[in-house]
Amino acid sequence: MSTEQTSLGAWKMAVKNRNIEQGLIFHSDRGVQYSRKKFVNVIDSYKKISRSMSRKGNCWDNAVAESFFKSMKTELIYGNKLISKEQMKMEIFDPSEANRRSNTSRFGTIEKEDIQL
Repeated sequence: MSTEQTSLGAWKMAVKNRNIEQGLIFHSDRGVQYSRKKFVNVIDSYKKISRSMSRKGNCWDNAVAESFFKSMKTELIYGNKLISKEQMKMEIFDPSEANRRSNTSRFGTIEKEDIQL
């Protein structure tokens, strides 16, 4: 898949759905999709954004985010039958669902405003 289809496509969707505020930090690992010139140029064109990449050979920079997404995938995806995109959004963003899971979840209560997808 191309940069346009993956990281740039996700970036364009994010920008379309929310305002970019001064001081935003875009942090990523050192993956090729984030270091391609096309992607870097797009991010750098937003003067309000600072880019941040994990240090070479340091897998712990993204440990919190990696742990969160592992827990979310384990609880919502693995072992469950396939559900629609709308059902997945409800599972993730519906406060009543999040509160129901918070008693047993390792990632606790999630509010829609707190998640940056």
